[in-house]
Formats: sequence, C-alpha cells, structure tokens
Amino acid sequence: MRWVYNDGGRELAGFRGYTGDCVVRAIAIATGKSYKSVYDDLHDVIQWQREDLTVIRSRRRGNSPRNGVPHSASKWYIEEYLGWRWVPIMLGSECAVHLGELELPLGNLIVHKAQHLLAVIDGVVNDLWDSSVNLKGQQCFYGYWVRPGDIGI
Repeated sequence: MRWVYNDGGRELAGFRGYTGDCVVRAIAIATGKSYKSVYDDLHDVIQWQREDLTVIRSRRRGNSPRNGVPHSASKWYIEEYLGWRWVPIMLGSECAVHLGELELPLGNLIVHKAQHLLAVIDGVVNDLWDSSVNLKGQQCFYGYWVRPGDIGI
C-alpha cells in the first residue's frame, strides 16, 4: 500500500513537537476539516464525557487531543457528530484484512488499528509515517469508518 506524508494541517495550525494526535490527524485528513476545528471539537467531547457520569470512562493520558483521545470520544465524534459508519473487519481474534494488501474500498476512510487511527484516501495511507505496517511487516486492523454514500453504504 502506498504512503504519503500528511500531518493533517497540524503544522499550519501552529502545533509543534511530538504528540499523540493521530485521532485529530486522521479525522482532519479524511473529512477535509481543519486540524484546529477537529482538535477543538474533540477537546469539547473529551470534557463533556469527563463530566457525564453515564459514559464509561477509559484511561486517559491527558485532557486534550494532543495526548491521545479516549476511544469512546473518537467513536462518538466520528459516528454521532460526523455521521460516518463503522465497518468492522476483525472477526474475533482472527485478522482478516491487512493494510498492506489491496483489500480496502476506494474513498476516504478513517482506519482503526491497535492504539492508532490513520486516514486512507483512495488506497493511499496519509499519515506522518507508513503506519500500514509494523516491524514484522503487515499488520491487521479492526475496521474503518466511511462517510455514508462514499462506497455504497
């Protein structure tokens, strides 16, 4: 699978240094929204979920999208706020699809791997590094989100 360097507009928005902002980057790239807009939205969702005692809290490394976004917050934002649809790939513990293979549909996708989200646009990984592979080669993933209508969903 091809890879192109894409920071999702992070540098243009004035953010510098190392950070755990893959959720913000992937969403900004796949949706075309500005990095700052997605960052601010996710910050609000994280704060809202912290205050809402009915939401199951996951472990956090911080209180901002710069330090990682809890899965519950990213899932809510992508599915409920943006209206994208989840397409599961992993069946139980069996890895059915690898990013290194041409098994993904064309279109804008937000792909969920263990501890990482990335954008795949028409079969091309858009990220800070080639996150489609790990040190052992190809790496499977859990599934992806797609905008309804992009691939017949």
